[in-house]
Amino acid sequence: MEISKKTKANILIGASITILLLCLMALKVPLFETLEDKLYDYRFKLRGKIKHSDSVVIAAIDEKSIEKLGRWPWSRDKIAHLVDSLTKAQAEIIVFDVIFSEHEKNDAILGNKIKLAGNVILPIVFDFDKEAKFPENKVFLNSAFASIENSGKFNKYNPISAKRVLIPVPKLIREVMSLGHINMFPDGDGTLRWESLAIEYNGYLFPSLTLKAAASFLGVPHENIVLKATEGIQLGKRYIPTDRFGRTLINYYGSNETFAHISISDIMEGNVKPELLEGKIVLIGATAVGIYDLRVTPFSPAMPGIEKHASVITSILESKFIRTAPLAVNLGIVLFSGLLFTLLVTRFKALGAFGMAGLLLLLIFFPAFYLFAHKGIWINLTYPLLNILAILTSATAYNYAIEERYAKRIRKMFSNYVTTKLVDELIKNPEMAKLGGERREITVLFSDVRGFTTFSEKHAPEEVVAILNEYLGAMTEVVFRWEGTLDKFIGDAILAFWGAPIKHANHAELAVRCALDMSATIEKLQQKWQAEGKATLDMGIGINTGQVIVGNIGAEGKKMDYTVIGDNVNLGSRVESLTRKYNTRILITEFTLNNIRDLVLSGKLGHLSVNGLEKVIVKGKEMPVEIFEIKSIDPGAESC
Repeated sequence: MEISKKTKANILIGASITILLLCLMALKVPLFETLEDKLYDYRFKLRGKIKHSDSVVIAAIDEKSIEKLGRWPWSRDKIAHLVDSLTKAQAEIIVFDVIFSEHEKNDAILGNKIKLAGNVILPIVFDFDKEAKFPENKVFLNSAFASIENSGKFNKYNPISAKRVLIPVPKLIREVMSLGHINMFPDGDGTLRWESLAIEYNGYLFPSLTLKAAASFLGVPHENIVLKATEGIQLGKRYIPTDRFGRTLINYYGSNETFAHISISDIMEGNVKPELLEGKIVLIGATAVGIYDLRVTPFSPAMPGIEKHASVITSILESKFIRTAPLAVNLGIVLFSGLLFTLLVTRFKALGAFGMAGLLLLLIFFPAFYLFAHKGIWINLTYPLLNILAILTSATAYNYAIEERYAKRIRKMFSNYVTTKLVDELIKNPEMAKLGGERREITVLFSDVRGFTTFSEKHAPEEVVAILNEYLGAMTEVVFRWEGTLDKFIGDAILAFWGAPIKHANHAELAVRCALDMSATIEKLQQKWQAEGKATLDMGIGINTGQVIVGNIGAEGKKMDYTVIGDNVNLGSRVESLTRKYNTRILITEFTLNNIRDLVLSGKLGHLSVNGLEKVIVKGKEMPVEIFEIKSIDPGAESC
């Protein structure tokens, strides 16, 4: 089967756009990556809050606590009181999101309470701008990863590297159970999507506070926390996937206050039920707006950083991680969806193409959302969605341009032949008009003015042209009224036909009705001309039905006419010439009569007189053809 030029063009457009999008995805174009990040955030909002264990609670430095305990930061003796209260409530792990890097007179008091608790994790903070002396602190050094696999991979993909670090003061650091960094790295748009589980400093790799808290709660010894370079972290039986920089996607469990918040003032005053703290990881951090520890996240433009810690720790405990789909999978989705839609868009018109595009967009989005919400897999949506939209837009624009050009061609070609209504129909349904030649059964009508040569010799040229134009104008209206195709004027003669370019199953009926209407119209014109004192004209009409060749005939690129040729066209012309011999206005052949016989017998063509004249040998035909005189015996035949 031969592929049309339009289809080839659409396939080329679709393939080219798909290849372009594949290249852009491989290059990670910033604009499109940012758009994908926003679609990623939207998936969180669409998924909403998810259920989680109650292993993590937040001891909040909130407005209520600040009102009762004074402005932040509080003295270390108050912090010691908090640690003591949590110890008495049998909290499993106490994790501070508060930096104690400067000395204070009550450091010893706090240090003693941390020592007695034996389960306190304190934060460290790395700096990436200013270099400083490496702190030779044993506890700090021991907090670095003890086991690293495939470290050579870091030669190709350097981990995030720091230049200096802030650590707790000596009286506190020597008493802690563990240390972990609390650095956060928002993406370029300011949204926090990744947790850095490992940061390099002076040749050592240090874990995050969240990783250490989860490991401690799970009872995983420090030496069993294995960093697999550029791949992930083995935490006992759990495996945490990371990117090549040691980052993992944060699986946010919900918006603000998704996890239980307990005011520190209530804890210190003993107003909290023990079961709310017993056996739990208690995260101590700020939620009060005035302390400004707020982060932009997919769920909220102002989420307390401690809420982020809670989500990361809980996702590790529950092994609920978000993984990015491999690049090959994302490329495959773009390629498959692009090629599929390219094939579909060639089979539909604009409305159908838009419908298929919408359906395909849904078929991509909803499975991707399902995988994200239920399996934690991040499928890239931006490139396949853009690919489909770009193909749709480009193909539609191209097809519109082609159809507009085709419409102009149709309009130019047929506006002189058929009514505006039929031209519009041809434009909407171009398959109805085959612009090349084809064989088709049609009905032709020839009409001619009788005695026109004698008339023109006896009248002035201006008078001849005026009356001829009036006659031809009136007859053209009749032809168009009956949906005929006006082929041409041959001097004072008219050639019209039915059945092309639009196929009419009743082409013979329409031609006969047109002939009867033309006969009634000439009678009205004769009355008018007589009233005006002008000479009158009369006409003869010949009709034949049969197979002809119809199409564009002429000189390519110079002069082309949509016309009919063939033996049956010639027969129609010769039948018209016989109207003079039989002194009648309308003659039809037996072939036309066979097409309308049932209508004549049922009276659906009105009251007609159909008289068989004789079988005549028409010039150019070997077999005799029977011809019939037809005329209306009703007044007002034009309304039949």
